[in-house]
Amino acid sequence: MINRFEADARLLYTGPDWDYRLVKKAYDAIERIAVDEMGLDPYPSQIEVISSEQMLDAYASMGMPLFYRHWSFGKHFARDEMLYRKGMTGLAYEIVINSNPCLCYIMEENTMTMQTLVMAHAAFGHSHFFKNNQLFKAWTDADSILDYLDFAKRYAAECEERYGAEAVEQVLDAAHALMSHGVHRYPRRTLNLKREMERERERRRHEEQTFSDLWRTLPRRKPEDGDEDPGLDARRRALGLPEENLLYFLEKRAPKLAHWQRELLRIVRMVAQYFYPQRQTKVMNEGCATTVHYAIMNRLHETGQITDGAFMEFLHAHTNVVFQPQFDDRRFSGINPYALGFGILQDMKRMGENPTEEDRRWFPDIAGNPDYLGTWKSAWAEYRDESFILQFLSPRLMREWRLFSVTDDADEADLKVEAIHNEAGYREVRRALAAQYDLARHEPDIQVVDVDLTGDRRLILEHRVLDGRLLEERNTLMVLRHLANLWGYPVSLVEIDPRDEDILNAYEDVEPDRRMG
Repeated sequence: MINRFEADARLLYTGPDWDYRLVKKAYDAIERIAVDEMGLDPYPSQIEVISSEQMLDAYASMGMPLFYRHWSFGKHFARDEMLYRKGMTGLAYEIVINSNPCLCYIMEENTMTMQTLVMAHAAFGHSHFFKNNQLFKAWTDADSILDYLDFAKRYAAECEERYGAEAVEQVLDAAHALMSHGVHRYPRRTLNLKREMERERERRRHEEQTFSDLWRTLPRRKPEDGDEDPGLDARRRALGLPEENLLYFLEKRAPKLAHWQRELLRIVRMVAQYFYPQRQTKVMNEGCATTVHYAIMNRLHETGQITDGAFMEFLHAHTNVVFQPQFDDRRFSGINPYALGFGILQDMKRMGENPTEEDRRWFPDIAGNPDYLGTWKSAWAEYRDESFILQFLSPRLMREWRLFSVTDDADEADLKVEAIHNEAGYREVRRALAAQYDLARHEPDIQVVDVDLTGDRRLILEHRVLDGRLLEERNTLMVLRHLANLWGYPVSLVEIDPRDEDILNAYEDVEPDRRMG
């Protein structure tokens, strides 16, 4: 039997106040549970305590600890600070950086219980996911990202000194407008940012020779009116068309850009690629981190390392994190990714430990398998959000959440409920929910398809329209103007119905801003 003095000696802390000794003590206890008991494999961690203002600053610059300067970051900082000071929004308890070592920023305003919670959540949950998920392995370079961000910051500052802040701002404005169209969606090779920094020095020695040769050597065409262009296929092959990565195409092919402008495009493209896996794994990443912190905090309480009061504080914070309002609740703003990811993972654990006949029919490989940790780790490594939901969302969870699928047709006066959480609707509900997390269904498929080299060098793009969703006109014209600024010549875009190749809409000859260049 453990007496009161032995129990007190086992406690990591006894009150809300923290210091660095207590933070280190809690971190070591968390690590023993996460690594030794759960078998997690995170990066080494670097825990840093920051103020609310530093947290707001990190918010403004995409959560990065250092970045190049841009006016939009200041705008975001001013907005977030105003909302925070007026009590209209709160701040995150932590920010975690996908790097090696994994940077974990915790708020100095947190209590000791919250410091323990966020270290379990970020330094072990997120870090394990970053290190082991296949998307992050293919598309991010955790070993070099901080060095690359330092290089990007210094390079942009050097360009401002040499060419002027306004010229740099124009390039970054245009690049940021195209950022979501600056990623390779299918891996060609593993990203190596250290190699990219070395290649930048090499590119300085080859000042655009490839580009001047391109316009000189490509064959000229002289088709008759109405005839097909006989050199179209050869021209497209020479230019690597069609190309969906617009920033990559501009970096390599834009005829008027200087070397430094191309390098700025490359920097924005590398940053966009770094964030691409995070956009595909929001539910899984937060679900992993929330599940890990829940398991660790429960284990700390079970072993007498935190008090009942600290555990109640944790449960209060955790419940707020995974709260999911009903669709008719005024607080409803969509599916909470923390709640969905945590709910699916806890349901997978239940199926392993206490399966039903329904579970055995739907999930024969999981139901009755007591190694739920192995199932979790396999899912964290191999899936992204839409495939994770398609594979693991169970009928039981659909019933508990009362999920249903609704069709909202703009041509119809009423909404139509297509499927509900019953035997006939389970698969349709699951498919519809998974589709909400498929980036390919929500980001327009826009590709460079041709360049009129023999005339005005007009750049031609196509948008393959999905489900009849056309681009919004005002924003499209603004983005096309940014694209034309980088290309240096007129840009045209046609929206095409992929079912019959009919042209649904067209934006003809958007001219560049003559002030740029």
